[in-house]
Amino acid sequence: MDLFSAANERENEATAPLAFRMRPRSLDEVVGQKPVVGPGTLLRRVIEADRLVSVIFFGPPGTGKTTLAHVIAHATKARFETLNAVSSGVADIRRVVQEAQDERKLYGHKTVLFIDEIHRFNKAQQDALLPYVEGGLLVLIGATTENPYFEVNPALVSRSHIFRLEPLADADVRELLQRALADEVHGLGRLQATLLPEAQAVLIQYASGDARRALNSLELAAVSAPVGADGHPVIDAEQARQSIQERQVLYDKSGDEHYDTISAFIKSVRGSDPDAAVLWLAKMIAAGEDPKFIARRLIILASEDIGNADPHGLPLAVAALHAVEAVGMPEGRIPLAQATTYLASAKKSNAAYKAVNQALADVEAGLAVRVPVHLRGTGYSGAAALGSGQGYLYPHDYPGHTVKQNYWPDGVHPKAYYEPDWDGGRKPD
Repeated sequence: MDLFSAANERENEATAPLAFRMRPRSLDEVVGQKPVVGPGTLLRRVIEADRLVSVIFFGPPGTGKTTLAHVIAHATKARFETLNAVSSGVADIRRVVQEAQDERKLYGHKTVLFIDEIHRFNKAQQDALLPYVEGGLLVLIGATTENPYFEVNPALVSRSHIFRLEPLADADVRELLQRALADEVHGLGRLQATLLPEAQAVLIQYASGDARRALNSLELAAVSAPVGADGHPVIDAEQARQSIQERQVLYDKSGDEHYDTISAFIKSVRGSDPDAAVLWLAKMIAAGEDPKFIARRLIILASEDIGNADPHGLPLAVAALHAVEAVGMPEGRIPLAQATTYLASAKKSNAAYKAVNQALADVEAGLAVRVPVHLRGTGYSGAAALGSGQGYLYPHDYPGHTVKQNYWPDGVHPKAYYEPDWDGGRKPD
């Protein structure tokens, strides 16, 4: 970062939102993300030693991706460049490359290139970066809310260290709020505002691990709160609620949140926790997930994880799908909730699922499954002449409607594929 850029940053800070002003300047000021930049971690060591390698940070908004890039900018002696993938293109990449080549030739300096929202670069733009990252001219720092293994060129991913940033813990958000209230240089310290405990709890819950959301809501509450007896703002729970906009559920219908949430939902039903399952269901509904997708996943689960331990599960799941198709949303949430809670509370068995998988594995491995003569079909002219069905014993002609005979392919020794594993479950004698 050059002196001109630093001067611009100081000039812009006066009117910047609180979240921007409170950005850490050093690793010691970073709150949360200890597995990524805590003492002794790989990333912290390379930053402190100024021996940077290409990295990609990914995680939800407000978890510190851009913050870490700015910390690196303050820590490194290398030249630091910033691009935003939304507004930049190949021409910008070529400019940065040319300047990086000049900087290395004239002064021997490395260039660190930070690309925000790197997943927005198309394949051609990402390909344009590759030779310069691979050759070491550019040290890449990418930031993205999307999983880079899905959205970033695999060649770039393979040449970068991937760090996933998680939403901040409530304690971390609380620390940020208190720090902002006390900081007289970058924060709200000059206001001497009082944040009541119940108001702090509202802001923390609303933030849901997003530092930017928490700090900007605090700033709006502080400048609009009524003045108390001491002449300074007092932020109560109502003021805190008024300072926040309608909360948006963090979700994407084709990315990590989609797959991770449906995974948590299915695992909660499989794990017999109807309360957790309903919460994940509510998240998907609130985010606008396709209710038919949820119902189809319940149908699969009803056979895979419940099966014959409770044979009512499958028809109920199918009925939930038909009900959603018939009534639509928002009423469709009710049959979805009924099916979810029933399946979560039902006895579990994956015996049928395991049975078909094991049998399929044997068939695909080359097991000969030739149909013996007595089991062959007889519903066509000429079957008798071929001997099909000869020797077959019709079970209903025998006591109990069952009879012992070979039902296996010729030359195949019987094997136990289906093993009922729930109380009262058994195979026919």
